[in-house]
Amino acid sequence: MKIVVLDGYNKNPGDLSWDPLLAMGETEIFDFTEDCDVLERIKDAPIILTNKVRITREIMDKNPQLKYIGVTATGYDPVDCAAAKEKGIVVTNVPVYGTDSVGQHAISMLLEITNRVALHNESVHAGEWITSRDFCYWKAPLHELSGKTMAVIGYGRIGQTTGRIANALGMKVLAVDQYRNPNVTDAEYVELDEALARADVISMHCVLNAENRGMINAETIAKMKTGVIFINCARGPLVVEKDLVEGLKSGKIGYACLDVISKEPMEAGSVLLDAPNCIITPHIAGCSVEGRERLLKVAMDNVKAFLDGKPENVVNA
Repeated sequence: MKIVVLDGYNKNPGDLSWDPLLAMGETEIFDFTEDCDVLERIKDAPIILTNKVRITREIMDKNPQLKYIGVTATGYDPVDCAAAKEKGIVVTNVPVYGTDSVGQHAISMLLEITNRVALHNESVHAGEWITSRDFCYWKAPLHELSGKTMAVIGYGRIGQTTGRIANALGMKVLAVDQYRNPNVTDAEYVELDEALARADVISMHCVLNAENRGMINAETIAKMKTGVIFINCARGPLVVEKDLVEGLKSGKIGYACLDVISKEPMEAGSVLLDAPNCIITPHIAGCSVEGRERLLKVAMDNVKAFLDGKPENVVNA
C-alpha cells in the first residue's frame, strides 16, 4: 500500500529515522509540498501524512482511493475532518508529544526577560566586562519571579506543565479554562477578566476556535496590569497583533514573547518586527529532539495500527 508524506521536513529535517514507515509499504517522503502539487503527489496513495499541508474536501473528492490521513501534529485543523468522516477516511493526530517542550519554552522566554542572559552574554563578549570599573554590572533591570502571579489561559496538559514550573519558581498560578479539573491543586481557577486584572505574567496555552479567535485585543489588553508580560505558545490568531503592538508601544504590555503569529512563516513587513520589547521565535516550542522523536514514533505507530485494522488516535470517529 502506498504511503506519501507531504511535508516531513518540519518534524524530521534528517536527524531522525523514517525506517519503520518505510517498512510498511511503498513510501514517498517529500520535505515540502506546495498546494499546487498535492493532487499529483497523492493521486495513487491510500495513506498520506501531513503536518501543515491542507487536505480539503476538493482534494478528497479527486482522490477516492484515500483511506487514511495522518496529521503529524496535535492540531488537525489542516484537514477537513467532517468531509473525511463522510467519505470514510480515517484521520489521526499525535496528542501530547510536545507537552514538556512547550512548557519549558514558555518559561525560557519568561526567564530571558527577567534575567536578560543573552543581553549580558553579548555585552561580555563585546568586551564590556573587561573595561568595567566594578566586578559586576547590568545592562537592564533584573527581576525575581517568586511572589509574582502567572495567569495560564488554557489549563490542559501544556498549561498545567507551565503552571507547575511557575509554581517551582515561587509564582502563584491562576488557571482559566472552560473545564475545571477537580484534581488540580497547584492553581486557582478564575474567570478570564479576573485573571487579566491580577496577573503579572499571562501565558497562552488554549486551542484556537471560533469563539476565542482574537481574544487578546484592545479591550482585553485594557484589563491587564500595566507592564504585564505576555507569552503566546498556543496559536497566533488568538491575538489581534496590531492591538498587541499598540499595547507594547504604550507600555501597557511590558514585554511580549511570541512563538506563534497569525501568518506563518512571517511575512515581510509584519507589524511585530518593529514592536518594542517583543521576543519572537519561529514556532519551535514543541520542536525539541525528544518531542520530535515522540511525535514521529506515534505518527508511524498510528499508520501501523490503521494497517492492522485497529486505528488509534482517531479524531473524526
